[in-house]
Amino acid sequence: MFLENTVNHKEQFGWIEVICGSMFSGKTEELIRRLKRAQFAKQKVEIFKPTIDTRYDEAMVVSHDANEIRSTPVPAAANIAILAQGCDVVGIDEAQFFDDEIVKICNDLANQGIRVIVAGLDMDFKGNPFGPMPALMATAEYVTKVHAVCTRTGNLANYSFRKTDNDKLVMLGETEEYEPLSRAAYYYAMRDEQKKDNEGK
Repeated sequence: MFLENTVNHKEQFGWIEVICGSMFSGKTEELIRRLKRAQFAKQKVEIFKPTIDTRYDEAMVVSHDANEIRSTPVPAAANIAILAQGCDVVGIDEAQFFDDEIVKICNDLANQGIRVIVAGLDMDFKGNPFGPMPALMATAEYVTKVHAVCTRTGNLANYSFRKTDNDKLVMLGETEEYEPLSRAAYYYAMRDEQKKDNEGK
């Protein structure tokens, strides 16, 4: 269970928290929980998400089970640095879709005394580290890895398996397009895909 750090006012620095995992693992849910606690404590909170994420709502960050919090959609990480001035806490959802500058911006904000909470997919649908997430995890003080439940085995899932033929790295989707799989289920699913591809040639 993650316990919030307490701000040491003698040390005028913040920190970075990363919440990562596969799709349907509760990343956004956990992000919203932490941000709402900060809002309840009357802290000045700003939340950002990439403008390409319009799955549930254009302006709200919404979890799969319909929990939501108001956010500011931004086209690039650079916008966050400008809009986050004067905040106590900054939340960033779907960080894997941002450019690599997000890493410097998160560290700059933390160095200015801001608590930065970032949520994102740690791996893409091919099982590779996703975008700026590895660097964010490396520079964060706290990393929380959350898991989904594998739809095929019932074990913990940490892979996001894409069920469609689309090979684009960035493809927004839900249960129609993706399912969370365990290591074993993902291995067999990818092997079956490879077999199908080879037979189709």
